[in-house]
Amino acid sequence: MTKALRVTDLAKTFPIAHGLFARARPGVRAVRPVTLEVATGETLGIVGESGCGKSTLARMLVGLLAPSEGEIEIEGHRLNTADPARFGRMIQYVFQDPISSLNPRKTIRQVMEAPLKRLYRMPRAEREARIAEIFDSVNLRAEFLDRYPHEFSGGQAQRIGIARALAASPRILVLDEPVSALDVSVQAQVLNLLARLKSEFNLTYLFISHDLAVVEAVSDRVAVLYFGAVVEIGRAESIFNAPRHPYTRLLAESAPVVGRPLTAPEQKGTELPDPLNPPPGCAFAGRCPRATDLCRREEPQLQTMGEDQLAACHHPL
Repeated sequence: MTKALRVTDLAKTFPIAHGLFARARPGVRAVRPVTLEVATGETLGIVGESGCGKSTLARMLVGLLAPSEGEIEIEGHRLNTADPARFGRMIQYVFQDPISSLNPRKTIRQVMEAPLKRLYRMPRAEREARIAEIFDSVNLRAEFLDRYPHEFSGGQAQRIGIARALAASPRILVLDEPVSALDVSVQAQVLNLLARLKSEFNLTYLFISHDLAVVEAVSDRVAVLYFGAVVEIGRAESIFNAPRHPYTRLLAESAPVVGRPLTAPEQKGTELPDPLNPPPGCAFAGRCPRATDLCRREEPQLQTMGEDQLAACHHPL
């Protein structure tokens, strides 16, 4: 199976501003070196609690943030921020908040025309035909094109955001919490739309969400992030039914389930490590009931644990 996306040792460190006489401090490592592959036509779910680096990773993939180190390859072509147009023609971003991601001063027609003008320098007649085709594919009426973003509901605005991303004819869509701001009934409509578009346009998805039920339903494989690093990756059914990393089990047990009483999952702490003073060894050791001195001393690496499942743990489940 061909690889749509390959990421090698991709990392991001944010510098810390300090005064003239302040002691120099290392930057904050929002994403530690991440290596992963996504096959063409696959949906890779990315999960983890707030602050684990999901959105920072996503923004590096689409060129909104320059990585501190590492490489991004799409269909074998290495990308870099020196050519943002090449990013845009191959990978696009669907934002979490559909309303705020649209320019309030521009009509939807102007929003839709922007990628066609800047990435393809498409003449007006071709732009109109392309916009009509995309609008029809996301079930939006042509009359919406002359309205402004504030005139739409959240579900309609998210469809417009998806249409804007599709206008650039990308191979990959990065979906950053695409349904978290929507009502449950509208969520189902948008998820069904995304499933149809994936098949229709032969797309590859990276689906970022904190909603484990949604991720399990839409993903072929799932990557679990903790403290900026991938701690487990594998088939969706394996990740949720037989997790090997204690953090993955913690996430699964923390998700509410109808009919199951709400109880606090077993863990030793509740706080993420201090990003300004990261601990040695495993970053999850301070919260893990299985941690030993080895965990606090040596950082675990991803290891194969069963068919197509990897986990970074000295004492896997």
